[in-house]
Amino acid sequence: MISRRSALQAIGFGLSASGSCLSPLILAQSTQAELQPLNIPSLNNGVLSSGTNNFELRLQRGNHSFLAGLNTETLGINGGYLGPTLRFKRNDKVSLQVKNSIGEASTLHWHGFHLPATEDGGPHQEIAANQIWNPSFDVVQFAGTYWYHSHVMHRAGEQVYKGLAGMIIVDDEEQKVDLPSDYGVDDIPLIIQDRRFDSNGSFIYMNRYEDQVMGMMGDTILVNGTNNPVFTPATRFVRLRLLNASNARSYNLGFSDNREFYQIGTDGGLLNEPVAMTRLQLAVAERAEILLEFDPGEETTLINVALPSGFPEFPGAMSEMMRALNTQGFDILRFRAGQQLAENIALPGRLNEIYRLPEAAATNTREFRLSMGAGMRSGDDRGPGRGSRNGRGGGFGGGNFSINGRRMAESYINERIVFNTTEIWELKNTSPMMHPFHVHNGQFQLLDRNGNPPPANEMGWKDTVKVNPGEVVRIIMRFTDFRDENNPYMYHCHILEHEDRGMMGQFLIV
Repeated sequence: MISRRSALQAIGFGLSASGSCLSPLILAQSTQAELQPLNIPSLNNGVLSSGTNNFELRLQRGNHSFLAGLNTETLGINGGYLGPTLRFKRNDKVSLQVKNSIGEASTLHWHGFHLPATEDGGPHQEIAANQIWNPSFDVVQFAGTYWYHSHVMHRAGEQVYKGLAGMIIVDDEEQKVDLPSDYGVDDIPLIIQDRRFDSNGSFIYMNRYEDQVMGMMGDTILVNGTNNPVFTPATRFVRLRLLNASNARSYNLGFSDNREFYQIGTDGGLLNEPVAMTRLQLAVAERAEILLEFDPGEETTLINVALPSGFPEFPGAMSEMMRALNTQGFDILRFRAGQQLAENIALPGRLNEIYRLPEAAATNTREFRLSMGAGMRSGDDRGPGRGSRNGRGGGFGGGNFSINGRRMAESYINERIVFNTTEIWELKNTSPMMHPFHVHNGQFQLLDRNGNPPPANEMGWKDTVKVNPGEVVRIIMRFTDFRDENNPYMYHCHILEHEDRGMMGQFLIV
């Protein structure tokens, strides 16, 4: 049995001695004296040689001081924690030398990129300890915000949690829109993560049963590895490249003064036009670019706005844990604008012209059932709902996760897709949790959610989409350029502990 105290602590609540609820996510960031300047990851533009842009990356062990006076053992890429921001150009050829010096197997997956399966960096491109992997590919992505991270089989969650991740920015010289582009000045990467620390400063990872069910959630928010961060804008408009690089936590982003901001980009590039909003939900692995306008001397805070519980009540601590999921509000990043701000841009009216894939172009439709069930083995196909507690499909016992009733098995190809075709995938969530569904091999578009058109800020290119409990989301995707009957791509829930425990499948393009 899981105690109420343990369940609440797992999703971001602490309990005082009297048993009253406190949120350490708020308390840890409550005093201005603790604010730290926001770290900006170093920018790696590569080295151009013979028409190829070359990058050298080293996976390494290190340490980092997240908490005052304490050091944490970490993993990093070309540094102690996280990696540099890689800058690619559309239509360039890139070559990467990835050396693994962490003493155990790993991978690096180029998340969101359309590229050959052998260069993808999924579980099949494992880099053994002390070995080097040399992927290369043409950058065909639109200008936008992407990322790279460990995707090693069964241990991606732990390695990303400890620091094996970084951002990628793709530029397009043909892009004519005037947007903030001075990296670290008015074009700011924000890698948002939640972590849990022991009293000696070490990371706590997967020390509770509920971590296996919910995914790993922490009680301390980091931005670019900075605890209690503050940023000082020097320009009227600031472009924020938001990346949810947490293992399991979703965010409902807004600002402390409820100000309006403008979303200009999604996972795979710019939207057609800016979308004015005051709230932005970002599931694990999703990215969004937003424009924020400041007046001189102005202050505000990027916050997580608590969501009401959408989970039905039934007896037991697990029900209480589910009901508390994503219901906490907390601070993420403080902004303190300078007394003089440079006028850098005007708010653009038009950003892009996105070609919408016509539904009639699809030659096939596939169904993917996202389930939480008990007692499954790799390769089992028992259908949705096995082990269900409340008729919604998928009990919590054992924390087993599946897609179409199957858990990931490297020897089993779940789908074979005909080369140069367009398909519709119906994503059906039969579980009581939201699952962010990610497809390797590029970008897709949303057709609808439960039959309704997607909101304006989801009308761009995507590679990860949140699928809420009981929801059916239809996406449409082209399978072009790369055919390989031996090397698969992956699709999976991007809650990393769900992925590690089997909520993943693989497909060939034949």
